[in-house]
Amino acid sequence: MKIAITSVGQSEKSEMDQRFGRAQYFMVYDTETGGYKSISNLSSASAAQGAGIKTSEMLSKEGVETVITGHCGPKAFSTLAAAKIKVVLSAQGKVNEVVGRYLAGELDETDGPDVQSHWT
Repeated sequence: MKIAITSVGQSEKSEMDQRFGRAQYFMVYDTETGGYKSISNLSSASAAQGAGIKTSEMLSKEGVETVITGHCGPKAFSTLAAAKIKVVLSAQGKVNEVVGRYLAGELDETDGPDVQSHWT
């Protein structure tokens, strides 16, 4: 399983980015290999509109099954749900610590967004 975590840096020891669509990077953890892969999100993060949707589509193409972030809006959440990607919200800390908490069952998936759309 691949788990994508929003990140301010390109290391598993980086702090999480609390934003989803405008996160600078994603650290993708592969449970089969135990390894991390850094993915830049700078092109979506700097988009005038639709950052969450573009980011969701990129993660779907990467084969991600779960996203861990601080916050997620309705358009991004809908796109993730359509791709059957689970979402965990309100997480914080270093990427590797958050992955450990998720794998230990300490973080729960959510059934909806926690912020309103910026472009209504």
